[in-house]
Amino acid sequence: MRISKIHGRRDFIRNTSIVAGGAILTGGLFSSFKKLPGSEMKLGLVTYLWAKDWDIPTIIDNSTKANIAGVELRVEHAHGVNLDLNKAERLEVKSKFADSTVRIIGMGTNEQYDWPDPDKLKNSIETTKKWLHLSKDIGGTGVKVKPNQFHEGIPKEKTLEQIGRALNELGRYALDMGQQIRLEVHGNGTQELPNIKAIMDFVENRGTTVCWNCNEQDLEGKGLEYNFNLVKDRFGDICHVREMNLGDYPYQQLMDLFVKIDYKGWVLLECRTDPADKVSAMIEQREAWEKMISKAQKKI
Repeated sequence: MRISKIHGRRDFIRNTSIVAGGAILTGGLFSSFKKLPGSEMKLGLVTYLWAKDWDIPTIIDNSTKANIAGVELRVEHAHGVNLDLNKAERLEVKSKFADSTVRIIGMGTNEQYDWPDPDKLKNSIETTKKWLHLSKDIGGTGVKVKPNQFHEGIPKEKTLEQIGRALNELGRYALDMGQQIRLEVHGNGTQELPNIKAIMDFVENRGTTVCWNCNEQDLEGKGLEYNFNLVKDRFGDICHVREMNLGDYPYQQLMDLFVKIDYKGWVLLECRTDPADKVSAMIEQREAWEKMISKAQKKI
């Protein structure tokens, strides 16, 4: 009986050591397989322009075929998702996306806050709030807006401040709803990154964010990386790209920068061409993007 107890204790210690050693070894192995920076980025689609004539079932079907994970619905397109939808219709839209593998990201609007007319400015702010409610009702997470331009006779600094203060108000409102305002880098003059930074300097919350938009002005001044760094701390969860395998825009460098900061948001295709087979074109863009991300990760 005594010998049996000793052997039992030895077996227990030996087995415990093996298990513990295995746990330590396994933990060490798994710790070495950490996700690469940029691995949580996702590719999605803006309905402008490739999907402008598609209804929601077609958007979901074609996105699924192309392995595109999400969609931003640009207003006034064939999908019909607009402010006049009633509660039941909004729930129906939400249900269609919830029953699919395609996520509804939110609404892409044309609301702007540069208006010299106070009534127009107020209307834009209040209409944006309505879009936020629509986004929430259909299962989205935010609303894209624009700066949008300067006006003759009005100092640029005044316009930038006005836009920024409007976005500060809207950012607080969005946060209270669990939504996000996404300021697209857009507009004649306002799309210059130093001006976007100046706008965002008036925003004192995380409810309003910057949506990178891949404009040629991104390369002006001290170049892409400098301009990227001006606003990278204000990025939200979307950016817009065009066809990544066409033109002169340095998409590989841009993806390198996104990977470097471990961007976890959506890269949304907002394409300008008109291919006959848009599903094949979406697949082509996804494959081009995946290669860029892989190449960027190898540089880390």
